[in-house]
Amino acid sequence: MGKIAFMFPGQGAQKAGMGLDFYKEYASAREIYEKATAWLGMDVKALCFEENDRLNQTQYTQAAMVTTSMAMERVIEEHGLHPDITAGLSLGEYCAIATAGAISLQDAIVTVRKRGLLMEEAVPAGQGGMAAVLGMDAGVIEQILEPIAKVSIANYNCPGQIVITGMRQALDAAMEALKAAGAKRVVELTVSGPFHSEMLAEAGRKLAAELEHVELKSLNIPYVTNVTGEAVQDIAQIKALLARQISSPVKWQQSVENMIAEGVDTFVEIGPGRTLTGFMKKINRDVTVYNIETVADLNEVLKKTGAGA
Repeated sequence: MGKIAFMFPGQGAQKAGMGLDFYKEYASAREIYEKATAWLGMDVKALCFEENDRLNQTQYTQAAMVTTSMAMERVIEEHGLHPDITAGLSLGEYCAIATAGAISLQDAIVTVRKRGLLMEEAVPAGQGGMAAVLGMDAGVIEQILEPIAKVSIANYNCPGQIVITGMRQALDAAMEALKAAGAKRVVELTVSGPFHSEMLAEAGRKLAAELEHVELKSLNIPYVTNVTGEAVQDIAQIKALLARQISSPVKWQQSVENMIAEGVDTFVEIGPGRTLTGFMKKINRDVTVYNIETVADLNEVLKKTGAGA
């Protein structure tokens, strides 16, 4: 086996009940949910485990996702499976940095809670949105969007799946132009704003001010930033990259391709859903990909990798 990458999903993968079996079975996972509840002053267990309206609201989603993914990650490492490098999609990048050792769990969870609030406040609800463009090359999409102001690419997810973001009228115009140009499908996403667009630049500046209070520690392993798709080894870059990330395109495909070029041949998606696993199938089918969403998934992966044996 070559190098192992841990990867963490972003907003949209959340679901009621996520992490519950880890909570029930492992004391270390319970500890993270209990601490997150204390740090945030709200019942994170109820938010993650019970059906509720808040889980899909950005200001709550982000803290719930990071708490859940990190509770799973701690248990995975306790079983002897360790990464050589980490990456996360959008808010998942905070899990990647915490796993790599540069930010404390408390700072990761508290900061994404603030990040979620800033993103919700950045643009009034209904004034912006996002859409997935399927079956069209990224370069063609960039050309079509060029003359349309206030719309841009938000995510380079994988070949054949690009997400665009922008203000309402511009997004509608872009969606029609892309359909007319031959996109297989253009699907509007259920989100509360034009995330990863220039409209979030002010939120990025406010986030930078919040990050000033966060103490960074040395990285134990590198992580890959969404902003450039490249590995980060110098903690002096982290805060500026996180502030930029909120309004920059997520270069996920480039991140994965760069990790593979550096010798990663095994990827482990940690958290609810199988979004990143799905992207991997379109980016490179020659690497091994595991998905850990449940305790049963963990046990299966441990058997296959021989970790902790």
